[in-house]
Amino acid sequence: MTRVPALFVVAVGLPVIATAIAIARPPAASAAAGEGAEMCARNIADLSGTAAIPAGAYTMGSDSWYPEESPAREAQVAAFDIDQHEVTNGQFAEFVAATGYVTLAERTPDPADFPDIDPDALVAGSAVFVAGKGPQDAGQWRFVPGASWRAPMGPGSTLEGREEYPVVHVAYEDAAAYAAWRGRRLPGEAEWERAARAGLDRATYEWGSELAPEGEWRANTWQGTFPLTDRGEDGFIGAAPAACYEPSEYGLYDMTGNVWEWTADDYFGDPARAVVKGGSFLCAESYCARYRPAARQPYERNFSASHLGFRTAGDVPAEAASGS
Repeated sequence: MTRVPALFVVAVGLPVIATAIAIARPPAASAAAGEGAEMCARNIADLSGTAAIPAGAYTMGSDSWYPEESPAREAQVAAFDIDQHEVTNGQFAEFVAATGYVTLAERTPDPADFPDIDPDALVAGSAVFVAGKGPQDAGQWRFVPGASWRAPMGPGSTLEGREEYPVVHVAYEDAAAYAAWRGRRLPGEAEWERAARAGLDRATYEWGSELAPEGEWRANTWQGTFPLTDRGEDGFIGAAPAACYEPSEYGLYDMTGNVWEWTADDYFGDPARAVVKGGSFLCAESYCARYRPAARQPYERNFSASHLGFRTAGDVPAEAASGS
């Protein structure tokens, strides 16, 4: 979670010193963030919005990677639809303007909820990955007071020019509130993975067996040694605008990489943690490698960060989608 350093260390899974998480001032935005935006020629407004996913069975999980992904097993999913792309800053801003909603990262924590924490340490904010300045300067996670969806790098940062980027710094309850406002919900883990596989049962990656077929990067991930250097071979260092890469066979964008996405499911029955899927721009072959449909990771439901977003799903009549 973003406001309690010890839990923050557990949530992001990094071997950092807990007391180093909280900082007094926000980091400067990376000058390289958003590089490659010129490749995003499509207009998000031209997309249809959602894609229908047919009912059917598929092989969920994997026995070839991390233990939490196994066993590979058959999953049956009813027909549903899912957003073509991650919810963007512009879309989330419409929700906030209409409802006055305040995200968890923008609220000062109630000391009664954290009796073991010094009340003076409980401040509004969120987790930000701060990129290093070179091969000898590793990037690191920091808790940044004042960081939120509208100030993604902390006080002084804005959403100017980032309206079509995925919204981040949203906790589970924030994502669920937005989905409910749209008359929708968060996808279940089995639904999300079915959609990400796009009919390619048992394939390692969304598009097949190779991460970069013929040297072509098909998603926004980390190329290089994490957390030292991201070479940006996929066109971006940091997050990318939504829907920059080619869609899947189901017409979905960014089911791999860019930002992690909330699902509705508990992680191994723990109601305090939910499963997130898809990996992010911080996933590298040398560290994470969770940019695969089968990959899964737990995050505290009251956790928010600069690499975590979501998309919504909806129920549809079975006859509205065909195939398996």
